Formats: sequence, C-alpha cells, structure tokens
Amino acid sequence: MSFSISGKTAIITGAAGGVGHAIARHFLDEGANVVFADLSEKRLKSGCDDLADQENARIFVGDLRQKLDVANLLSMTIDAFDRVDILVNATRMFCVTDPLDPADTSVEHSIDHNLNTALKLSQAVARRMIAQAEAAEGATTETGTIINLTSIAAHRTQPELMAFSISSAAVEQMTRSLAVALAPHAIRVNAIALGSLMSGTLRDTIAEHPEYRDVIIAGTPLGRIGTPSEAAEVAQFLASPASSFITGQVIGLDGGRSVLDTVQRPAH
Repeated sequence: MSFSISGKTAIITGAAGGVGHAIARHFLDEGANVVFADLSEKRLKSGCDDLADQENARIFVGDLRQKLDVANLLSMTIDAFDRVDILVNATRMFCVTDPLDPADTSVEHSIDHNLNTALKLSQAVARRMIAQAEAAEGATTETGTIINLTSIAAHRTQPELMAFSISSAAVEQMTRSLAVALAPHAIRVNAIALGSLMSGTLRDTIAEHPEYRDVIIAGTPLGRIGTPSEAAEVAQFLASPASSFITGQVIGLDGGRSVLDTVQRPAH
C-alpha cells in the first residue's frame, strides 16, 4: 500500500491560509508539484513568499467563480507541469445567517463561493484528466483524484450557520454525484468533513472568546481541537494509491464530534 504522491501535480484552492495552505505545503513536502490558488493576492504572497525559487511550486491569484479564471488556472498548471493529477477544493466561505431575514443573501453567497467554485473547477479539471488518460500510451489504473473540503455542519442544525450548513450539504451531494459520473473514467472523488480545526479563524475566535475552547472540547469525544496538518494527511491518503478503491465518500475529521449526542439522560 503506497501513500506516495511524489511527482503528481496538484491544484489546491484556498491555499493562502488555514487548512488549504496546510494541505498545499504538505503535498509540496511529499514531492508533489503544487499550484497554490487563492482569491487573496496579499495573503498568498505573505504565506508563500519563500516559494519563489521552488521549481515544483506555483502561485495563482484569481476569482474561481469566474470562468476565465478557472481556464487560466488550468492553463497555468499545464504550462508549468504538463498535467494535473489531483484537485483539492479547499476554498470555503464561512458566514453568519439570519434565517428569518428575507434580505439576508448569505445562502446565495455561500452556495456561489463554496459549491459553484468547486463544481466548475472540478468539471474543468476532470475534462483535462480524461484527455490526459486518452492521450497516454498504455493502460492506466487511475486518471486522477478530486478531494472536496466540507464540514460536519452539513448534518448539524444551528440556524445562524444555515448558509454554511446548506452549502456544506450541497458539496457532499456534489461529491457523490461526481464520483459516480467520473468513475467510468477512473477519476475518484471524495470529501473531508471537518470539525473544529485550529485554523486562523478559530484561533481568532478563541482569542476573543476564550470560553469557546472549552465548549468545543466538551463536545468532542477525543477531547481536543484538531490541527490543519491532520487534514493534510487525510488529503494525502485520499490522493494516494492507498485509497484506490475509495470514491464517493465523505470522511469525517472531527474527533468524534458528529457522533456525539449532547443531550444526556437524567441522573438517577
């Protein structure tokens, strides 16, 4: 069983910071060619300023909700590395919703940013993967892999997180649908549903509300907050030959939080 992704070419979106950046860095350390893609030029340059001299790293700034930017990202990847083998859709927008306000547009924005971006890029990359396989000499056991980041919020109900929950559930269904559609082409599609990981956003929240750390830990059976590096290792597994018979699955990375019923029976 091989966990190697060395020599593979990966596009990682949301790579300017947080979990996306951790995945991109980890893939780079594991010998992959990596394109760090993000909307924020400032954050990308700040987080990737040491990559200028690395032959197996590229940086792409663009709004992947736009068709032209999707095409430009794919073109840049092919120009640099000749092919693409792995796509990690790690771009995620988190927003607070007022579910009773008809003027609240957070659901539309969340669907556009979290679902449509991943869908359009997955479709473009999948077409390229299929073309690569058709042009290759001899049979290949796998054409490529697509990994989507989603959240356990897809199956938990907090009205103020309605937009994020809806878009997370949609990404899960997209993952399953694309997995079935692309299986005949030997492209695997899976997702990682994240619980609470110590990203920059969560760190800032805890700094402002220190009691929130205890709330998270109390609701997590493993009794701690996860790390972005743990998400990176799961992503490597899903991108590697070790997971060659896994597709259409949503892997929970939440310390058991999603299986915990916090309503306890009354004490006798």
